[in-house]
Amino acid sequence: MARNSVSLSVPEPSWFTPKRLLVIFCVINLLNYVDRGAIASNGVNGSQGTCTSSGTCTSGSGIQGEFNLNNFEDGILSSAFMVGLLVASPIFASLAKSVNPFRLIGVGLSAWTVATAGCGFSFNFWSITICRMLVGVGEASFISLAAPFIDDNAPVAQKTAWLAIFYMCIPTGYAFGYVYGGLVGSYLNWRFAFWVEAIMMLPFAILGFVMKPLQLKGFAPAESRKALISMETAIPEVQDTEALNVKGSAESMKEEFGHTFSKLKCALLNLNRFSRFTKDMKELLVDKVYVVNVLGYCAYNFVLGAYSYWGPKAGYNIYKMSDADLIFGGITIVCGIVGTLAGGYILDLMTSTISNAFKLLSIATFFGAIFCFTAFCFKSMYAFLALFSIGELLVFATQGPVNYISLHCVKPSLRPLSMAISTVSIHIFGDVPSSPLVGVLQDSVNNWRETALILTSILFPAAGIWFIGTFLHSVDRFNEDEGQVTEVDRSNTTPLLGPKVAEARESSGEP
Repeated sequence: MARNSVSLSVPEPSWFTPKRLLVIFCVINLLNYVDRGAIASNGVNGSQGTCTSSGTCTSGSGIQGEFNLNNFEDGILSSAFMVGLLVASPIFASLAKSVNPFRLIGVGLSAWTVATAGCGFSFNFWSITICRMLVGVGEASFISLAAPFIDDNAPVAQKTAWLAIFYMCIPTGYAFGYVYGGLVGSYLNWRFAFWVEAIMMLPFAILGFVMKPLQLKGFAPAESRKALISMETAIPEVQDTEALNVKGSAESMKEEFGHTFSKLKCALLNLNRFSRFTKDMKELLVDKVYVVNVLGYCAYNFVLGAYSYWGPKAGYNIYKMSDADLIFGGITIVCGIVGTLAGGYILDLMTSTISNAFKLLSIATFFGAIFCFTAFCFKSMYAFLALFSIGELLVFATQGPVNYISLHCVKPSLRPLSMAISTVSIHIFGDVPSSPLVGVLQDSVNNWRETALILTSILFPAAGIWFIGTFLHSVDRFNEDEGQVTEVDRSNTTPLLGPKVAEARESSGEP
């Protein structure tokens, strides 16, 4: 018995490191939420035209004023992206098993760039609504794949901290969007805000198409699948050729048979993909830990989504803030950065486990709800700002832990779908209905303080749902299916951000 040892070298771009990957994803995520903050700012969103009892009318400003939108229609604009997100998220997550994920991100960000530019050219409510729907396609391609990549390549002792850095870009992006939208609306025109965003995202869309392919943990590399398909199809073709040479005819029959076989093969592959997607979805929906985590996240996001969209307008009306965009933007930047990083850091100190993550989620959300609710009870703007800032610090501490649970309660091959379904769920049951519903509530009660108190109270059920999660039996499944990868595939599936040289051994039979 002879054995031969073969070393396989896996080249790695010299400039490409885990930290640089994190930076790239953070900038993309930041731009994504700058867009959300900008459309919510008073400078871009604007206000309705008003008329006094004496008949004196003033024209509105921004999107709401130019298109003459009521609060319900205005709230629809913040939720329209969900259409694209809902349709595209499962598709991108499923395609990640057979297509290079970075190419998928490139496709999505290209759609985002075009759609955002289209918002600047919109001419009525429906045109801007359709563009906002297409913006959701970009988020769908990115958000379901970025977190698994980060989790793959983060240092073991800092996984939650790295996720916290990434999700810190959500409140920070919103905050910069408030300030950015306010400035653009004041000095230029609300349309310029969208055009500049599109220009800034364009390089990252191009990067998705030119960047060297990366491999997600738990997924067989595309090269291995192609080689396997080639080996499977080569033998029948050789046998067919030999048979035809013997018979000396039937070339046309071979072509016809090959064409029919290709059609049948495509149909079987599509059926297999649908069957696999259905099986994966069932596995997610019967996972109690995953379901409880997402349910709490939905209630949490219902409040945060409405805060982010209506916050500057509510602050302007309740406390007569002349610079509501800047004030809310400043608070959100500081609290978002400090709170999100603190949440990830604390979980790492506690030892990153699913049970500890649930504990941190429930405690931080409960006390954050108390501070935010109390803040809206005060008539003093300064008392409100102090208490609301503490509440936001606590509430934002959930970003790292909640996504840590979504990534670690499922096996690696399900993580893109886990993040996609989590993202779709928190939007479709969270911030998508919350903005229009809060608009309807405000149109009904015509009292922003009362509206804000009713909205904030929903944080208490969110804390209660996550508290239930602390009693569930949980298992960290991050490394569960490592053994299912063959020895040769293991060298190929090593992330390119890992060691530069991977070694594999091949055993040959007797000579």
